[in-house]
Amino acid sequence: MSDHLALIYNPFSRKNLKNGPDYLKAIQALPNILFYAPDTHDALQSVVEDLRARKPACIVVDGGDGTVGKVLSALYASTWPVEEWPPVAVFPSGNTNLIAADVGYGKRGAEALRFLQAELCSGQAMLKLKQRCPLIVQRNGHEGAAVLGFFGGMGAFGRGISIAHQPAVLNRYAHDMAVVATLAMTVMQLLRPRQRAGWLAGAFARLTYDGQVSRVRNHFMVLCTALNTLPYGVWPFWRAGGATVRGMHYLDVAAYPPSLMRAVWTLLRGRAPEWLRRTPAYQSGSVQILKIQTTDSFVLDGEILEPGEEEDFTILAGPVVSFLYA
Repeated sequence: MSDHLALIYNPFSRKNLKNGPDYLKAIQALPNILFYAPDTHDALQSVVEDLRARKPACIVVDGGDGTVGKVLSALYASTWPVEEWPPVAVFPSGNTNLIAADVGYGKRGAEALRFLQAELCSGQAMLKLKQRCPLIVQRNGHEGAAVLGFFGGMGAFGRGISIAHQPAVLNRYAHDMAVVATLAMTVMQLLRPRQRAGWLAGAFARLTYDGQVSRVRNHFMVLCTALNTLPYGVWPFWRAGGATVRGMHYLDVAAYPPSLMRAVWTLLRGRAPEWLRRTPAYQSGSVQILKIQTTDSFVLDGEILEPGEEEDFTILAGPVVSFLYA
C-alpha cells in the first residue's frame, strides 16, 4: 500500500500553539506528505475536494475534538462517497481529546508520521483499525450543513461547557486539569442553594428515541456519544442485560433527580449499579435516531449549536469511519 498521506493541521490547537518552528519544519520535510492548514470552513471544504482527487492512503488530523468534527463534517458535505473515504489517524493536540482517547493514534509529530508511513507501506496499518459511527446533528433551516461529532449533550452538560469555556479555566489549566476544574466548579454550583434550584430544574425538551416519545419533559441532563470509551474510566452509560449497541449511547437524567451526588460518583467511575438502573429518573441505552425539540442549545464536541427553525435537533448514527491506531 502507498505511504502517501494527508495531514490536516490545526495551528490553533492547544499543543500546536506550543510547537516551535522546528516542529513544522520536520513535518514539512517528510516525503509523500500533503500538508494542509485550512483556517476557514470554505478552505477546509476545498482541501477535502482536493484530497478526493489525490486519494491519499490516510488522512491525519492534528488537532482536538473540534478539529476532528470539522474534518468529518466537511467530508460528509463533500461529493466524496462515504465508502471511498480513507482511514483517519487522529493526533491528540487539542484542548479536549475525547475522540483521540478512544480512537486516536496516540502519537504526534514527525516521528509519528514516519511510523505511520512505514506501517502503511507494510500493510500493518490496516490491521489496526477501529470503526466508529459519528453522530450526525441536523437542524431545520440548516439543510446541507449537518454537523458531525462524537460526544454531545444539553442541560447541565451545556452549562458545564460554558464554565469550561470561561477564560479563567481555559487560560489557567492544561487539558487534564481543565476537566477537573470544570467538574469542581459544576459541583459547586449544585451545592449552592440559589444556583442549585436552577440547575436541577433542567431544560424543557421533548425527546424521541427511535420513534418512542419520552414521558419526561424537563431534563437535568442529556448525553449521547458514538465513542466506546472515555478517559479515566468514566462511562455514564449502560444497557439492559444482553441488549446490543444500536448507533449511539445515551443518558437521560430527569429534572430534580434523586440521589444525584451518589449517581454522579458511581457513573464517573464507570459503574451503573442496580439501584441506579431501577430509578426512573435515570435512563440509558442505545438508539439509532434521537430527536430533540427544545429552545435549549446542544453542545457537540465543545461546539454550541442553537436549535433549528422548529426548535429541533435530529441526531443520527452516521456512516462508518475507520480510524488507525498505533
